[in-house]
Amino acid sequence: MTDPSPNPARRDELAVRLAAVRQRISAACQAAGRDVGDITLIAVTKTHPASDVRLLAALGVRDVGENRDAEAAPKAAQCADLSLNWHFIGQLQTNKCASVVRYATVVHSVDRMRLIRALGTAARRAGRVIDCLVEVSLDGDPARGGAPEAEVPALAEALAAEGGLVLRGVMAIAPLGTAPDRAFAKLRESAELVRAVSPAATVISAGMSADLEAAITAGATHLRIGTALLGDRGPRVR
Repeated sequence: MTDPSPNPARRDELAVRLAAVRQRISAACQAAGRDVGDITLIAVTKTHPASDVRLLAALGVRDVGENRDAEAAPKAAQCADLSLNWHFIGQLQTNKCASVVRYATVVHSVDRMRLIRALGTAARRAGRVIDCLVEVSLDGDPARGGAPEAEVPALAEALAAEGGLVLRGVMAIAPLGTAPDRAFAKLRESAELVRAVSPAATVISAGMSADLEAAITAGATHLRIGTALLGDRGPRVR
């Protein structure tokens, strides 16, 4: 994986972008009557080098999101000296669980029973406890990942019972062609189902660069921000 040395121009660019994103979050919270302190900003750094992670960490970012283990594992290793929470947000294959649990603090994309069992086994073997979110499909498209709403309670029950895993809430991506406010309102219904299983499972991971305001209005606690924070994605980091 290439990791070019940090440079002042990139640091300044990220600082400006981060300030703009934080301003958007602050304005959205004010409009929604929410406390900005209740929002966690996750910097989605896929295809960007570990040097960007270091620059963001120096600017106060502590939560980093990745969606491919092949990129995330070495990047997390390069940044192991930093105090960061790594969020795995992409579709997860069971054969990658043993790797992911070594660095991830939170897995956002739990959407099937087999994955729960594989994650739990891997976490216990690694001696770690992993926070997990039930990924909810808001459009029923299996190619995009996520569980149908009808399956959410059973998945939540299974997560709550699995050793090595902690049920923390729900995650979803607003479908293309659907108004984000309508999509995230639907996610809130699933969040209520999960809280019925565990009242402490209060995380709602929703909202990206284009729709973070709608997500905050709908109750999101965690925002996954990539392009607005880091710019357009370059070639995939290897």
